Parts: sequence; C-alpha cells; structure tokens
Amino acid sequence: MYTELNSILNTTPDSFTQGEFVLLSDRQSDASFLIHHFLSLYLRARCKVCFVGLVQSFNHYSAISQRLGVSLTQAKEKGQLVFLEGQKESLSVLIPQENDTGSQAMDFLRDPSVGLKSLYEFVRSAVSSNGEEGGDGSEEWGPPVLLVDDLSVLLSLGVSAGAVLDFSHYCRAIVCSQLQGNVVMLVRCDGEGEEDEGDDEGSERLMKGLTHQCSLTLHVQGLPTGYCRDIHGQVEVCWRRRQGDGQYTQKKLFQYKVHDKGASFFAPGTSSAVL
Repeated sequence: MYTELNSILNTTPDSFTQGEFVLLSDRQSDASFLIHHFLSLYLRARCKVCFVGLVQSFNHYSAISQRLGVSLTQAKEKGQLVFLEGQKESLSVLIPQENDTGSQAMDFLRDPSVGLKSLYEFVRSAVSSNGEEGGDGSEEWGPPVLLVDDLSVLLSLGVSAGAVLDFSHYCRAIVCSQLQGNVVMLVRCDGEGEEDEGDDEGSERLMKGLTHQCSLTLHVQGLPTGYCRDIHGQVEVCWRRRQGDGQYTQKKLFQYKVHDKGASFFAPGTSSAVL
C-alpha cells in the first residue's frame, strides 16, 4: 500500500469510497504496481476480496504483498481472500486430469464465443459470501472488492471485447451497485497513442467501454522525454462524478518511482477540470 497514492486519492483503509469502479491502464509502461497497491489497501481495510489473477501465479502476488506488509496466505486461510489463479485453472481446462476438483471459472476456454458466464458466476459466488469460504467462518468482513489482473488477457484467449464489457458490466452491477463494494480492473493499451486505430480494435474498444463505465481511472505511461533513472513514469488520475444532468471530470498528472517496498509520487505536472 502506497501512502502517497492514498493521499492523492483521499483514501485510507479506514475511509474509502464505496460503490466505485476503478480502471487501471497502461501504455508502453507497467501499471501492475497499482494492482498490488489496491490489493494491500483493501485487505488492510478488512474487505472481502476476490482476486482474478490472469497474469501471474499466487506466489508472485504473495511475494510482492509480503514486501508491502500483507500476507495473502493468511488472508486466504481466514477466508478474506478468494484467489483465482488463471494460469493454473487454464491448464486444468485445456489438459484435464482425473479427479480434478478445480473451479469451473475458466470453462469459457473450451469455446470463447459463449462468453464469460462461468467466470462471472465464480465472481458472484465469491463476493456474495462473507466468511463462508475458508477459515472457520467466525469473522465478518467489510464490503466486497473484485480485482482483475488483467482483462486484456481475455482478448488474447479469444473472448470478444463485447463479452468482456458485458462481464465488467455485470460485475459492477453486483459488486458496486448491489453490494456497495468496489471493482478494480487492469487493462493494457496497445500502440503508441490513442490515435493508433486499427492496430487492435478489440483492445481500443475495450478501453473506451471500460472508461465509460468507471468512476476513477489511473493511466500509467512512460515519460514523454524518455528514460529517466530517478523517475519511472507518470500517472494520470481522472475522477468522474455525475453532477445534475452532466458529468464532472477532474484530471491530475503525477510522476512516480517504484521502490522495493513502496512508491513515490511527485507533484502534479498538470491539473484540469471539465464539466
């Protein structure tokens, strides 16, 4: 958990906005450090967390969380964390074994055209239970949180952008609207700029659709001046709030540097507000 980022977002484990859909994205950079931030934040806040990890193994996320002062193993044992290891579950679907007791979440791999109903059902079951899966069921957790790292992988597995957007819409409906929890999703942007249309229409359509759904975006990109040893890149933070019949948008730009046990965020380069 990065305290400087919490200050920027006006968030702490004891006080955070509920019902929020947070979109993390990157272009020619790596926004995965933000996934680790939100994972440690919500675990410290005693939220019930469902983490769909499609990119890395549980051990990878666990090692980084350990450096941030959070134990994913303990969170799983207590029933606070439900973790879907996408790589492992994919192998169980593509290379089935006898007496396989894995979840059905990745069954869409058999036929990606059918959509992501099986993955959604996994999420719905995880966020709807509170202290029932794992642990002794004696602890009550806060509002549910869904984290996905990262949605772009689903496109590479043959799922259409429309199906991924449907999945995010239904997840937002149950987690944010019905249960007053939060959703955090990471998506990768291809190409060098927003104007690069045609290179990957699915990726751009997904990005635009998710941006329309979310209330907060954090977009990570490299420095326009190129590599710098002391600054790793910049993060554009955009808040979207409805006001009357319109939407209020505020943007701030920060530079950052990631350390072994945290990250530093520097004074904003620009700030703007649009009605």
